[in-house]
Amino acid sequence: MSIWKKKSISLLLAEASESEKGLKRTLTAWSLVALGIGAIIGAGLFVRTATAAAQNAGPSVTIGFIVAAVGCALAGLCYAELSSSIPISGSAYTYTYATMGELLAWIIGWDLILEYAVGAATVGIAWSEYLNNLLVNVLHTSPIPYSLSHSPFQISDLGEHGIINLPALFIVAAISLLLIKGTQESAFVNGIIVVIKVTIVVLIIVLGWNFINPANHTPYIPQATIFKDDSGVGHNFGGIMGILGAAGTVFFAFIGFDAVSTAAQETKNPKRDMPIGILGSLAVCTVLYILFAHVLTGLESVEFFRTGGKEASVANAITSAMPGYGWLAQFVTVAILFGFTSVILVMLLGQSRVFYSMGKDGLLPKAFGDLHSKYKTPYKANLAILVIVGLFAAFVPGDIVGDMTSIGTLFAFILVCISVIVLRKTNPEMKREFKTPFVPFVPILGILVCLAMIYGLGWTNWLRLAGWLAIGLVIYFGYSRKNSVLNNPDKK
Repeated sequence: MSIWKKKSISLLLAEASESEKGLKRTLTAWSLVALGIGAIIGAGLFVRTATAAAQNAGPSVTIGFIVAAVGCALAGLCYAELSSSIPISGSAYTYTYATMGELLAWIIGWDLILEYAVGAATVGIAWSEYLNNLLVNVLHTSPIPYSLSHSPFQISDLGEHGIINLPALFIVAAISLLLIKGTQESAFVNGIIVVIKVTIVVLIIVLGWNFINPANHTPYIPQATIFKDDSGVGHNFGGIMGILGAAGTVFFAFIGFDAVSTAAQETKNPKRDMPIGILGSLAVCTVLYILFAHVLTGLESVEFFRTGGKEASVANAITSAMPGYGWLAQFVTVAILFGFTSVILVMLLGQSRVFYSMGKDGLLPKAFGDLHSKYKTPYKANLAILVIVGLFAAFVPGDIVGDMTSIGTLFAFILVCISVIVLRKTNPEMKREFKTPFVPFVPILGILVCLAMIYGLGWTNWLRLAGWLAIGLVIYFGYSRKNSVLNNPDKK
């Protein structure tokens, strides 16, 4: 019973042929670029940009976006090779199982649970903020009381204490129950939401440009200091460390680009189209992100995003700094609520896939691999996710869970980059529809950039990740190792 036992490539390919992955090659390079833009522009941009400006970098958050984009591009090329070589669901979890063995597969699976769980919770908390903005500024009614829409660790400027974030818990529960029933967003509706999200970004850039106050961009890279947030946690603000911290924070805004790499099996010419799809969508989004961050930080001061404009930051900045554009703030509020809802659905769906894969492999209780008799969905996995994500959304501040998502994803990217190097050595003969260029230099550079962003996120986030992984190791050695299907074929 070895903790380093690997799933053979032949076994994975056999599983792939039985799964839903026997797909037609219909996607072109431009289809992939469009898919990437839709997946990337999401909750992170509208929430984390202001957070990174307030806590880490001020106006130089734009440089943070460039660093994050470089890390994503390098990891994305590695993802493309693996997804075209091992065409089966499970993402980084599956790749690690094939290259580095069961223990590291468990670690990355456990890490992905953190990534999806706190990612969905982060968006749920942002949904709660924009719901209150909708109630006050669009519907002109009273907001949900501070105590019932914030975590116990938060205190308002007026000294009110949070108790529980009920709206965030509500949206997570509602979408979890919809997923159990098997409700899927249609391509048509998703397409409309994508168009709305891109339109919002372009409108804010074009209309907001004339309202930029140059004083808010001076100095562009603030002097290095320490900023303490509402929870008393210190953040490196300004200088190189501030930019690296901002890169780690806004990295959340790029999560979703790996959706492009998972479409390798449906691409007409993966060798040519995958790099165009990954790098093209990242390039378009990075340009939009830099311009958006430049406008947002120019509209209001860093102090504004630390205090009154902290919540629903984009809508509040428009209301405060763009007189006569109240309609834009209202449009942003309504559209972002719809966009956030679709992002939560996708994250909870991804979370259930990870639970389902690990349940089938015996690393989590087999119940998580059970399908509902009527709806044919992994309903037990969805209920467990509802509890985990609901607790995060209801009781943990958004800044903390957002950074935990970023550090969890960066850790996953590092293992994906390592997997490419390992597979090139152990399985050189494997058929690869797309090959990462300049191996091992591209994967090594990807590892170094991701490590730099993890370093920038600070010791509090390292500690949270270490704590989460420690809990995971206790579960692995206490339960998963004894129940692994690979190590215990008789348990299958």
